[in-house]
Amino acid sequence: MNENTLNIVNVEYDKDGSSTTTDSYGMREMQKRAFAKRNSQHLLIKAPPASGKSRALMFLALDKLANQGKKKVIIAVPERSIGASFADTDLTQHGFFADWHIDSRNNLTNEDGLDELSKVAAFMRFMDGDDQILLCTHATLRFAFENVTVDKFSDCVLAIDEFHHASTSETSRLGELLHNVMRGSNVQIIAMTGSYFRGDAVPILTAEDEADFDKVTYTYYEQLNGYSCS
Repeated sequence: MNENTLNIVNVEYDKDGSSTTTDSYGMREMQKRAFAKRNSQHLLIKAPPASGKSRALMFLALDKLANQGKKKVIIAVPERSIGASFADTDLTQHGFFADWHIDSRNNLTNEDGLDELSKVAAFMRFMDGDDQILLCTHATLRFAFENVTVDKFSDCVLAIDEFHHASTSETSRLGELLHNVMRGSNVQIIAMTGSYFRGDAVPILTAEDEADFDKVTYTYYEQLNGYSCS
């Protein structure tokens, strides 16, 4: 390359360490932003990979159960492997008021050999019981919704990971489910995604539904700026 050629793709980042620095609760920058809006009924978190969305949800869910009167938290991930992101986590050692734990019988993403019908039965048992936290796939949530009345989601938190998998398409059962529970119950939605767009022209939410969400945005640039230079 000629020494006079301009390098138009060279980007410098601050590398100030803010992405990984934690506060007195053990929260990183993006997590602090999300937790600041913990009282929102519906919250849309748009943040890149490795920014800590899974742990942000743990903080939010535990606060809603302990301090906001919510009875249950349902977390839906697109595939079983992502369920590992929500494994038991010691949060109190870093200053939070509770640790994160999901009872094994309520982790429907683990390698237990259950077929989808059995997972739906486990979902139904959870909804009718006293357990507070359940983890399942989008598919299990969709199948279970066919057997659960909308009002069952009242006083619950429904967290959707990889939220862009939903859409307003008539064929999107996940999108239809979200619209119905938002309009038919007092459910609280926590939506998380690294990229709030789809590969097609179909919106993720209707304009009416999207207007009900408070937003937390943490960009790739902020994430990269916040890495330490050491």
